[in-house]
Amino acid sequence: MSLIDAPAGTGSEPAVSDRTLRALRAPVGLVGVALLLIVAVAMSLMIGSNSITPAAVLEVLRGGGSPEARYVVMELRIPRTAVGLVVGAALGAAGALIQAFTRNPLADPGILGVNASAAFAVAVGVAFFGLQSILTSVWLALLGALVVTVAVYVIGSSGRGSADPVRLTLAGVALGAVFSGMTTGMTLSDPDAFEHMRSWNAGSLVGRGLDVLAPTVPLVAIALLAAFAMAAGLNALALGEDVARAQGANVVALRIGVIASVTVLAGTATALAGPIAFVGLMVPHVARWLFGVDQRRILAASVVLAPVLVLFSDVLGRILISPAEIPVGIVTAFVGAPVLIVLVRRQKASTLS
Repeated sequence: MSLIDAPAGTGSEPAVSDRTLRALRAPVGLVGVALLLIVAVAMSLMIGSNSITPAAVLEVLRGGGSPEARYVVMELRIPRTAVGLVVGAALGAAGALIQAFTRNPLADPGILGVNASAAFAVAVGVAFFGLQSILTSVWLALLGALVVTVAVYVIGSSGRGSADPVRLTLAGVALGAVFSGMTTGMTLSDPDAFEHMRSWNAGSLVGRGLDVLAPTVPLVAIALLAAFAMAAGLNALALGEDVARAQGANVVALRIGVIASVTVLAGTATALAGPIAFVGLMVPHVARWLFGVDQRRILAASVVLAPVLVLFSDVLGRILISPAEIPVGIVTAFVGAPVLIVLVRRQKASTLS
């Protein structure tokens, strides 16, 4: 007997079918976003303002190719793609963590001031101490991100009760605006610092070699492992701190772990590519819409989807006004804003439960 011919009222076969479809949705969806990531990486390697054909790129990847093609692919496009992967994964994971931690679907490292404070710390190092090394910028960005993350949580937790999502958001927006204003003031008053930070402050993947990326990969990897280890606890925390404690979750350890992970992820991403907007805010919404409210799935999907968004935006920035380029941070803002508006109008995408 087919499902269509099943007697009304039994409902067993359709119920089994629905459960099977729901069970398959997550693995099939993850395979789909993994394929998207492969396509994004291929496009990032094949497409650019330099007039090199995809066939020439493939020849370089096989070990041949002309000197010009080898330079473009090996020295420019591969490092740029690798930086996009790391930055995207870090921003996606940081956004998923901060939304789950604050129980606020509008939270992201940018709205909570993490990106602005990291940029401010880098600007201070450049303007007052002449520190222009990217490795130095990483540590300065991490310090700035840590300070503002702790400050936002302290302000949001002040008064009666535990941390309130609204107060956390307001504190982050206020501190982010202050740090952003001070950064702009410093760069405009110091022409040398402004020249150094101009493309970086717009969010760019250009000029970051593998020698710069390599020291940051272990930091991001450790923070990602910690994030996945906390995902189950964040599921419990979504029901409230009292319920989380009743289920055996260590709320204090979760707070410390999330703050440390967000600091490392957002700070490292900002140090590498500058402040890139909307990625940490929008991608967890897409993941929640596709995979439900389980933080383990949201985190895994965000780590894969965010590099897709960053790489696609970077490719788009290369070709829109070729041979010139638009920084990836500007493209993500243009792409992310309308997509986010559509997503938040869907009730399931704009809520955390």
